[in-house]
Amino acid sequence: MIYPFIILVVMWLVKLVETFGEYRFSYLGIIPLEWRGLPGLITAPLIHGDFEHLISNSVPFFLLSAGLFYFYDKRAFRIFLFAYFLPGVWVWLFARGNSSHIGASGVVYALVSFHIFSGLIKRQKQVLAFAMIVLFLYGSMVWGVFPDFFPHKNISWESHLMGGVAGLLLAYFFRFEGPRREEPQWEEHDQEWEDRIRQFHGYDRDEIDFHYHYKEKKDREDNQPG
Repeated sequence: MIYPFIILVVMWLVKLVETFGEYRFSYLGIIPLEWRGLPGLITAPLIHGDFEHLISNSVPFFLLSAGLFYFYDKRAFRIFLFAYFLPGVWVWLFARGNSSHIGASGVVYALVSFHIFSGLIKRQKQVLAFAMIVLFLYGSMVWGVFPDFFPHKNISWESHLMGGVAGLLLAYFFRFEGPRREEPQWEEHDQEWEDRIRQFHGYDRDEIDFHYHYKEKKDREDNQPG
C-alpha cells in the first residue's frame, strides 16, 4: 500500500509546485505516437489540469488502491503496475494525436473496472461485496468514455476507455489470485450404514436412494453448542 500512497503524495506535490512556482508540466503528458510522449507513460498520471481534477482522482485512487492491496496482498503490486502503465500504452498507440493526455483517470478507471469484474468473475463474498460498493460509488463513471456527454470539457475519454478495458482484462487474467470462493466440504458416506437402513425397513438396494444436503463445514462448527 505504500507505493500508491507515495504516488498520491507526488501528485499533490506536482500540483503545488505548478501552482506556487508558476510551472506547467502538461508537456510531460502522453502525446500519442510521438517519441517525446513516451515519458508520459510514467509522468502523465502525476499531472492534473487543476485542483478539481486532482481531487476527483485522488479519492478513488486511494480507496481503490487500498482495496487492491487488502484483497490481493503479494499480487497487488503487479496488478497495480499493469493498471498504471497499460492504459497509458494504449493511449499512446490509439488516442488522438496533437494532444497531451494527463491525469490519473486511466489508472482510476482500470482499478474500478478491475474490482467490479473481479467480483463478478470470482463471486467470492468479500470481493463481490467490495465490487458492489465500487459499482455504487463509481458506476456512473461509465459515462466518461462518451465524449459527447461532455462537449464543453476537454477530457481524455480515451484514457477512461483504455483504463476500463485494461481493468476487465486484468480481472480475467488474475481471476485465480486473491480470495477464492469457498468450496463445500463433502463428507464420505458409510455404504454399510445405508444398507442397514434399507434392511431395517425391508428395502432392497435398488428400491431406495439416499439424498444428502450439506452445509459448509465452518457453518456447522459455528452451530455447535459451546
